[in-house]
Amino acid sequence: MRMSDGVEWALHVCALLAVVPEDKGLTAARLAEFHGVPGAYLAKHLQALTRAGVCEAVPGRGGGYRLAKRAKDITVLDVVEAVEGRTRAFQCSEIRQRGPAGGSASDYRNVCGIARVMYDAEAAYRDVLEGVTINDLLGRFLAGASVAAATRSAAWLQEELS
Repeated sequence: MRMSDGVEWALHVCALLAVVPEDKGLTAARLAEFHGVPGAYLAKHLQALTRAGVCEAVPGRGGGYRLAKRAKDITVLDVVEAVEGRTRAFQCSEIRQRGPAGGSASDYRNVCGIARVMYDAEAAYRDVLEGVTINDLLGRFLAGASVAAATRSAAWLQEELS
């Protein structure tokens, strides 16, 4: 399964917004600059996150985007579904009913074995994504970043929010 770049970007944005104080926000332009991604494309994903209730837009001075809920209450699946939608990744078109060996739907009462495997695989990956929160991601980011990288990020954020 392939997810769009927007999923990665949205997850990084949510992780950054998780450390922004509740009374502050970061603009789409500043978030795009921080992550080195196109602003217009990121803004589209921020709108999707807002529609899904993951983020909220804050007007005025010091406004921008912030998380709409606590980071521990937002799952990776919430973000993925906000960006990619909730439709199944695999769509069975029942090709077993076509061609010279095909038949009517009544000949195939049970779900196709191929479709069942694909549905089970999707359920498993959704369970994993639902079990990880944005708060969990913060710990993973810190564990995977050098002190220099963490220091640069903290300095940028402190300057941005002051």
